[in-house]
Order: sequence, then structure tokens, then C-alpha cells
Amino acid sequence: MIDDGDRPTAHVQRDEQPATTGPTTPTGERPTQPPAETRHMPALAMIGVLVAVAVLATTAVLHTRPATAPAAGTAPAQGTTVSEIAGQQIVSPRPVTAEQLATLTLATTYTSIPAAPHDPAPDHAPAGRVLHPTTTVPVFAEPGGEPVAAVAAQQPLGVQPNLVHSDTWLPIVNEQPGWALVALPSRPNNSVAWMFTDTTDVTVATTPHLITVDRAAFELTLTTTGRITGRWKVGIGKPEAVTPAGRTFLLAALRDEHSTFSKIVLPLGTHSDTHQSFGGGPGTVGLHTWPSADVYGTASSDGCVRVPADALQVLTDVPSGTTVLIK
Repeated sequence: MIDDGDRPTAHVQRDEQPATTGPTTPTGERPTQPPAETRHMPALAMIGVLVAVAVLATTAVLHTRPATAPAAGTAPAQGTTVSEIAGQQIVSPRPVTAEQLATLTLATTYTSIPAAPHDPAPDHAPAGRVLHPTTTVPVFAEPGGEPVAAVAAQQPLGVQPNLVHSDTWLPIVNEQPGWALVALPSRPNNSVAWMFTDTTDVTVATTPHLITVDRAAFELTLTTTGRITGRWKVGIGKPEAVTPAGRTFLLAALRDEHSTFSKIVLPLGTHSDTHQSFGGGPGTVGLHTWPSADVYGTASSDGCVRVPADALQVLTDVPSGTTVLIK
């Protein structure tokens, strides 16, 4: 595990690139990767994965038992071993061959991981630690348990054939020696899994920010190092397509100068509970602005959170992986 400490806030690139993706990294950079075939991402491509993003989510809710760390003194899962580093016992991950890894479903905004555990505390704000796998790694139902999915170093976003990729940063919602329980960007909502962190394949950092969406008050609050640094009136999902509750995270930042509703969209790691797909995309919920201000303070979207332009300007500089707590 490589620990880069705090993840500094960085500015999204404000040049003429029509499609910008990616979290700010621990070095302060926000990578931009246009599609290989073209440097222009059509507006509809982004809308399909973001506006639809905000609207679509499966009605299937995972009710598996929350993942728990093995109690002290209990034997690890069969096929695993226990090592000791600095006086702490670390359960080794179950071996996963390259062939087995290739068969695991990648956790992305497009996929569903039905075997993933359910978030044990979806209404609590975690400590702000985030991680980035530098290569594709397996994630497990529990430390030393069975693999349930794989997480790649980058996340695909957009609609084929126009895809962009953003570095994967996931919030850590629980930890034990050598392991981190991370939120997943896939369905069902509030899916989590354990990732082995005692390896150079994983970088761990810290974000000082927390975004809270109070649906009843139609209010979004940005907290930085425990201090409120922004508060705005927002629009949320209408009654037939509600904005889903729980803790999720900023998945990336996308920009499209051709968009008619919001030049920048911040997709989240959650999906609409109403729509399976929307506009050709998977119905990922996002934060974005809107051409008319009358939507703020109302339940009128298809699941996305509509924010004022000044709020979006500030939120675009918040690192990906930062927790978004929707109440």
C-alpha cells in the first residue's frame, strides 16, 4: 500500500478540451483522456451516462449481511493465512489467479455485483480516507473470503463509441489491518467490498471534504476539515424517480462544451432506483446545474441533484472519491 497522505484540492482543466474526466490525484492533477477515435465527446454521449445516470437504478436491493471483520482469535477463512506486521495480524487474501481475475465482473457504473455486501452504515460519514488501485485488483465479501468482483485502475464513462476514462478513487468506509471496506460504483446501490491494501497495487490518500445532500430541506452542504464551506439550495428527484439515499461518492468530473443543460457533470457512485437505463446510459446519479433557477428547492429531476452554477464551480474542485452523504 502506498499512502500519499492528503489529497490536495485541484482545479479542473479549463482549456478547450470538450471532454474532461478524472479525479484530482494526490499530486493535484486531473487527467484528461478523450476517446481514442476522436477528441470530441458529443453532448448526447455524456447525457446518456449522466442525466440518464441520475435517473436509472435497479429496483433490486441487496440485503446481504453486512461484511464484518473476523473477530480476534478466530481462524481465517479456508485457504487464507494470517501474517503479523508491526504487531498487527493481517489476514492474507484468498489467492486469485490471472485467469480467475479475468472472469470477475468489473465494478463500474455499468455493472451489477449482486454478491457484494450491503453497506453496514449507509447514513454515517466515513473518515475521509480514499484509495486508488493502480492495477486491476479483486475485491472480496470479507477479509480472506471469496472474491465478488474486480476493480480496475480506471473507470469508463460515457456511451459507446464515445468513452472517456477516469482514475478510480473509492471511499474507505471501514478498515482493519491490511484491508479496507470500500464503496463500489456499481449496482445495487450501497454495495461495498473488501480490498486488500497491504500491497503496492493500492494507493491510499485523504480528502478533507464531505458533501451532504439533505433531501427534505433541498439543501447541499460542503464541509471541509469539519467546517462548512458552502451551502446551497438544490433540486432533487421527483416522487416517481427519487434521488436515492445513502453514502456514495464523487466518481469523476466530466465536461462537455456542447451540453445544453450543464457543461460539467459530476457522476456519483449510485443509481436511480426507478430506471434501469436512461438515454443509452446506466442511469448514474449526478450533480449538475440547470438552465433555469426555478428547479432549486423542488423535487423535479429524474434522480440527479441539480445545483446552482456557483455550487458546481466549487464542487468541481473537490477530489473524486469524496463521500456524498444523501439523507
